[in-house]
Amino acid sequence: MTTNTPFSYAIRRSTRATKVRIIVTVNKVEVVAPVKVAEKHIHQFVIAEQQWIITALNKITERQPHTLQPVLYGEGSTIVYQGESYLLTLKSSPLKRIKIVFTHEFIAFMPDTLLAINHSDAIKIALLNWMKKQLQREVVHWVKQHASKHQLVPRTINIRHQKSRWGSCGIHNDIQINALLIMAPPNVLEYVVVHELCHIQIRNHSPQFWALVADHLPDYKTPHRWLKQHGNRLMQGF
Repeated sequence: MTTNTPFSYAIRRSTRATKVRIIVTVNKVEVVAPVKVAEKHIHQFVIAEQQWIITALNKITERQPHTLQPVLYGEGSTIVYQGESYLLTLKSSPLKRIKIVFTHEFIAFMPDTLLAINHSDAIKIALLNWMKKQLQREVVHWVKQHASKHQLVPRTINIRHQKSRWGSCGIHNDIQINALLIMAPPNVLEYVVVHELCHIQIRNHSPQFWALVADHLPDYKTPHRWLKQHGNRLMQGF
């Protein structure tokens, strides 16, 4: 629900509820209310408890060892990008849409109309779209670096937000790369791109396949090991 709070929340009516109460879990705020309580009063209750809710969300985030990106996206949030952490700053803007700029930090130029209402979800979407575009450029770069060596040329390159694998190579040599890899160090992304390119020639994980990977990346075991160690955490990134 969009309100003048820095988070979204859902209202659940319950015939058993005798009073309004708030349940805070990972990435979710739920307000349980009796059937007859007016929605206006529910919103007023949430606003009155806003600071408690933000504190509860932050505590949950701190207890989540697998969480990379913040629960709430706002001024001072920490954004993980290419293996490093950067601060997020918000600035007012006459633009109609959020604009993301990256220098030594992330800057979200916020439309004036958004500054006074819920903006966390909107910033998250804008950042994810920005990162997908950056990842597309990075993947194309690594493909150009490695494709010609053994004529491992993909038909298409696609960026997808996945929760199970880092990349894939289809039967028609369509390469798909997980958008979450924009948070990993650059050498990890390069390894995944090379891995999928090598599947154009060898469809299994035989010794011949790994020899082909090593021909492109002699030190491929280092990023491979990084994914083994940090992959679960990375999968929880957004």
